[in-house]
Amino acid sequence: MTTLSSAPFSPDATDWRLLDALQRDGRASFAELAREVAMSPSAVTERVRRLEEAGFVRGYTAVLDPERLGLGVLAFVRLRYPTTNYKPFHDLMAVMPQVLEAHHVTGEDCFLLKVAARSMRDLETQVGRIGTLGAVTTNVVYSSPLPGRALRAPEG
Repeated sequence: MTTLSSAPFSPDATDWRLLDALQRDGRASFAELAREVAMSPSAVTERVRRLEEAGFVRGYTAVLDPERLGLGVLAFVRLRYPTTNYKPFHDLMAVMPQVLEAHHVTGEDCFLLKVAARSMRDLETQVGRIGTLGAVTTNVVYSSPLPGRALRAPEG
């Protein structure tokens, strides 16, 4: 058996079933998880602890509804950042909680940002702040037919 101290491990089929269940409901009890994977709660507790310690599970969080919270406008903002000094970018991101995600990407743009706003006027203000760093292109989201997908075991 592989231990954390001897070598990293790859999740097996049971681990992936646990990871799938945790992604669907991070608040599931060990007893509920045990029923789902047909194992004892103590064995499931140990497996989940091992997955957490190995870094496969980074944390547990609540999924909030931005629209219900008054943030009904969602947009993706592409930023062309003209320098390799990323400190101003990181400083701005630290004070803009409306930026939900930031990805450093290849291509003509340097960053792809996911921004939530209260209104189009609020979005305009947020994009204006981001635009102080470089050229921006904004795409407003009409709807999200696939808002997020859980990671699954690789096939094959």
